[in-house]
Amino acid sequence: MERKKTSPWAWVPSLYLAEGLPYVAVMTISVIMYKRMGISNTDIALYTSWLYLPWVIKPFWSPFVDLLKTKRWWIVIMQLLIGAGFAGIAFMLPLPFFFQGTLAFFWLLAFSSATHDIAADGYYMLALDTNQQALFVGIRSTFYRVATIMGQGVLIIIAGFLESASGVEPLKLKIDASPEYTTTLTLPSTDRFAAKEGTIHFIPSQETLKIGTAPIEKEQLKEIVATVTASNLTNGFIRQEKGAEQGGQSEEKADLWSVYVARPLGNWIRENFGEKKAEVISDRTGNVGIAAVHLSGPPEKGKEMILNTTMNRGDKSLSLIHGDRLSFNEHNWNKPAYLVFQVDPKLTAQTAAEYKGLSGNIPFAWSITFFVLAGLFLLFSFWHRISLPQPDADKSHTHLTASSILKEFSATFVSFFRKPQAAAGIFFMLTYRFSEAQLLKLINPFLLDPKEIGGLGLTTGEVGLVYGTIGIIGLTAGGIIGGVVAAKGGLKKWLWPMMLSMLLTCLTFVFLSFTQTDSLILINLCVFLEQFGYGFGFTAYMLYLIYYSDGEQKTAHYAICTGFMALGMMIPGMFAGWLQELLGYNHFFIWVMICSIVPIISASLLKIDSDYGKKRDKI
Repeated sequence: MERKKTSPWAWVPSLYLAEGLPYVAVMTISVIMYKRMGISNTDIALYTSWLYLPWVIKPFWSPFVDLLKTKRWWIVIMQLLIGAGFAGIAFMLPLPFFFQGTLAFFWLLAFSSATHDIAADGYYMLALDTNQQALFVGIRSTFYRVATIMGQGVLIIIAGFLESASGVEPLKLKIDASPEYTTTLTLPSTDRFAAKEGTIHFIPSQETLKIGTAPIEKEQLKEIVATVTASNLTNGFIRQEKGAEQGGQSEEKADLWSVYVARPLGNWIRENFGEKKAEVISDRTGNVGIAAVHLSGPPEKGKEMILNTTMNRGDKSLSLIHGDRLSFNEHNWNKPAYLVFQVDPKLTAQTAAEYKGLSGNIPFAWSITFFVLAGLFLLFSFWHRISLPQPDADKSHTHLTASSILKEFSATFVSFFRKPQAAAGIFFMLTYRFSEAQLLKLINPFLLDPKEIGGLGLTTGEVGLVYGTIGIIGLTAGGIIGGVVAAKGGLKKWLWPMMLSMLLTCLTFVFLSFTQTDSLILINLCVFLEQFGYGFGFTAYMLYLIYYSDGEQKTAHYAICTGFMALGMMIPGMFAGWLQELLGYNHFFIWVMICSIVPIISASLLKIDSDYGKKRDKI
C-alpha cells in the first residue's frame, strides 16, 4: 500500500524553526535572563559558555541516533524533552536556588537540542530526494534564521512586556545629544528625598538628559565612572562583580611560544607586509551624561525593587554604560541611584533615544516566557508526529546488542574516512570558508574603527542598520535564491558559480578599505553584495555536506561533517584579529582575497555526480 505523500512545506519550516529556538534560548536568551536576575557577568560568561559543549561533541553520539530507533522517533521525543527542559526552567526561576536549578535544565535542553539537530538533519536527507534537498536548503536556513530573530526579538519582547505589566509604572528617560550642548561631568543632587503620597514609582532627576557630542578625555571618563560606581556600591544599588578587583594577566611571564615564535613572526609580518602609515592614537572618547533616580516611597520591609533599564527606541549611538540594573530597598529608596550614558565618539549630529526602566516581577515574567516555549514545543511534537512522513529509509536497527552497538559506532567513524575522495572532501569542508571566516570576524570592527586607523568610522546605530539589517536581508535573499537555482541545475553545475560569488564579493571590502567612503548608501550596497554572495555561496557548501554524507549512516556522517565545518570556521577566526593588527585593514582584506586560492584548490579536487540535486523528470 502506497503511503500518502506529505508536502515538505508542511514540515520543513516548522522542523527548522524547532531546531533554531532551543539553540538561541541556550546561547542568547539565557544570558539576558541571568543578567535580569542579577547574576554577575563573570558567572554568566563562565557557565553559559560551557553550555555550547553539547553541540561541539555531538558527532560522538550521532552514531547512536543513527542506530537506535528512527529519526522521526528521535525528533518527536527530543521535542518533548526540550519542552520539558523549558518547563523545568520556568518552575525553577522563582526558587532561591534558581541559578543552579536552571543551569541543570539548560544542560538537559542543550543535549536534547543537539540530539534533535542530528535527527532533524538526518531525517531531512532521508525524507527528501536530492532535488528537493537542493530546493529546500535555502528554506531550512531561512526558518532557522527566523527562529533566531524570534528568540532574540519576540520572546524578549514578551518577557519585557510581562516585566512592565507586573511592576510599577515604567521609568522613561529621554536622552538628547547635540553639538550645541555643553559638557557637564558632575553628579546630580545627592540630597535625601522625602516620601510622596500615592503609588510608589521611580522619579528621575530630569525627564530629558542633555549630552554634548564634543569628546572628553579618557581619564575624565574613567574618573566619573569610578565615582558613580563607588556611590552606587556604597548605597547598595549594585553588587561588587566577582573578579572585578583582579587585573589582567601580567605580561612579565611570557611563554616560550610568544618569545620565540609569535613575537618574531609578528614583527616580521608587520615590517614586510604591514601598512606603512603613521599610527594615530586618540586620548579622547565619547562624552557622558549622568542621571539620578530614586523611589517616591519605601518598598515593603525586607523586599527589593529591581530597576532594569534598557533602550526603548532611538539611536543606538547613545548607550547606557553603567546602572542598567539597580536594586532599591527600604534603606536606600530615598538616595540617588546613578545611571551613566555615553555618546558614540564618532557622532557629530543631533540625535535622541529613549530608555525604559522596568521593575516588574522578573522571575514571574521569565517563567511565563519559558512556559510559552514549553507549550510551543509540545505543539511542535504533536504536529510533527502527524505531519512528518515515514520514509522507507528511516528505519531502526533490530537485534542490537552492546557489542554490536560498539562495533557499529566504530564502523561509523571508519566508514566516514573511507568514503570515496575522503581526503579531498575533508580538505574542502575545512577550507571552503577559509577566507570568509577571517573576513566575518573583522567586518564589524572595520565598520566601527575610526578612519585614522583604517576603518570607516560608523556609529553604533549606523552599523546596526548596515550589517544588522541590510546585511541580513542580503544573506537571506542569497540563501533562498541559491536553493532555488541549485534545485534546477544541481550541485556540480552551481558549485563554482556559488563559490566564486562568495569569494569575489569579498572585493567589496577591499574597495571600502581603500576608499573609506562616507556614503552610507555605497557602504550598504557593498555589505548587501558581500552578504548576498555569502548566502548564495553557502548553499553549495551545505549541499556538499549532504552529498558527502549520503549512504547508510548519513545522519552520523552529516554530524561529523558539521564538526569539520565548525573547525573550519574556528581556526581561521582565531588568528584573523592578530593578523589584521599586523597588516592593517587594506592589506588584511587583500590577504583575504589571496586566501581565496585555498578553497579554489580544494574545490578543484572534488568529483561530484553531475545529476546530484538536479530535478528529474517524472516518468
